[in-house]
Amino acid sequence: MKYLKKYKIPFSGLSAGKHNFEFDVDDAFFACFDHSLVKKGKLIAQVQLQKQENMLITNFDINGHITLTCDVCLQDFQAPLRTKERVIVKFTHDEWDQESDEIIVLSHNDYELDISNLLYEYINVCVPHYPKCSEQGENIDCDPEMLQQLADEETVKNELKEDQVDPRWEALKNIKNN
Repeated sequence: MKYLKKYKIPFSGLSAGKHNFEFDVDDAFFACFDHSLVKKGKLIAQVQLQKQENMLITNFDINGHITLTCDVCLQDFQAPLRTKERVIVKFTHDEWDQESDEIIVLSHNDYELDISNLLYEYINVCVPHYPKCSEQGENIDCDPEMLQQLADEETVKNELKEDQVDPRWEALKNIKNN
């Protein structure tokens, strides 16, 4: 997890106002998360941090490509990813358990903001539920050989279904509509 240290923003020494940061998100980043939907990618996260007296307003602009596996043909393909997110960081002396997706609460003693988990979540939320290279990929279609094998398999499966009738349903064929 030492690799993720570079995804921390030390805000304590920053003056009030807007500050821009840029982070590379690559394969080594995704390797730090065991159950990530994305294993490979090349993204740039531009983070604008607006420091105020009692809070930070953080805007994320993540842009690049991730590698997905097509659910139809099982081919790996590059899918473009672009997302913009915003999170507000509030400071408090008290224990606060009412965090939400848009608000993070830190102690006044904290001096840096770890954005690695935020980047991980923002990227993984953008992964489609049903990745398909012809839909999410750029100028790419499903592997024609694999599509032909799937079509052949479906044809064989349908032929077997027609030939075999479940004996439990055989008795129902004799029932006539009244």
